[in-house]
Amino acid sequence: MEPRARAGKNVGKMNFGHTELAQLLYGHGDVRAPLNETVRVLDEILTEFIQGVSFEATRAAQHAGRQKVKFEDFEFAMRRNPHYMGKIQEMFEKKKEIEAARKGFNIEDQLMKDADKEEKAAEKDRDKGGSSSKRGRKPLSSQMQVGEEDLDEVDDDLDMEIGEGSAVRRR
Repeated sequence: MEPRARAGKNVGKMNFGHTELAQLLYGHGDVRAPLNETVRVLDEILTEFIQGVSFEATRAAQHAGRQKVKFEDFEFAMRRNPHYMGKIQEMFEKKKEIEAARKGFNIEDQLMKDADKEEKAAEKDRDKGGSSSKRGRKPLSSQMQVGEEDLDEVDDDLDMEIGEGSAVRRR
């Protein structure tokens, strides 16, 4: 839709909530309860700005032969204003960081669930077999882990002694 056709479409309607716009104004130095006229004007300005940028991004996507608008189209629409361009790039970088962190949490959660399942399965096996649980032994996997930890501590002790000039030699 052409910008001229958009001009009269939203006149008199609020597209954003009054409280959100009032908080936005307050956050940027206005009074806590701004005038209704101020909020209405800000709503019109924001609506026109978002529609204009979206229109330019849509135009760029159509020029590229696509029906869907991509991030690059918004970058192209904001190319003339480096301040806006920097903010957009910053927000998308933060979005990527958040997605990467969520992906990391999902992997950790899955590992924890898998470990819990293995532990429950090992308990069931011990309860059914009964021989190792009656003697009070730890499962083989935990015995191996303790053994590896002990070896690491011994290696660290040897490294410290060698570093101090001791006559102990590693084989």
